[in-house]
Amino acid sequence: MEINFFDDSSKAPKSREDVRLNQLGLYLHEDKRRVSVGFDMTPFIERPCIEVTAVNARGEHAGSLHVIDTMDANFSLVMHLRDKEPTDIYEITAVLYYATPDTERVNVHTFTRSLDLNKIGEQ
Repeated sequence: MEINFFDDSSKAPKSREDVRLNQLGLYLHEDKRRVSVGFDMTPFIERPCIEVTAVNARGEHAGSLHVIDTMDANFSLVMHLRDKEPTDIYEITAVLYYATPDTERVNVHTFTRSLDLNKIGEQ
């Protein structure tokens, strides 16, 4: 006998190699120095980590955000852009990975989006 706990198999928790970032939402605040980053991931069995980096148009590191062993598949956090001279366009990259103190980091999925500082609000 097979027992299914999920009506929709796409909502069943996935093993680490099948976990993905489905969407990476970006919301630029009016001060143009804060970005809300929204994460939508596939449900997971093991809690993943996420590293987000922002790089400006000159290739300079402008900000970062780290999530360690998230418990939620859908959430948002605020990242600050800290470069001294802002540019119009930033590349935001999120890397979903697994790591423990005893094992090496294993990157599972990467998602990259552009952020336009001329467009306040959701992008």
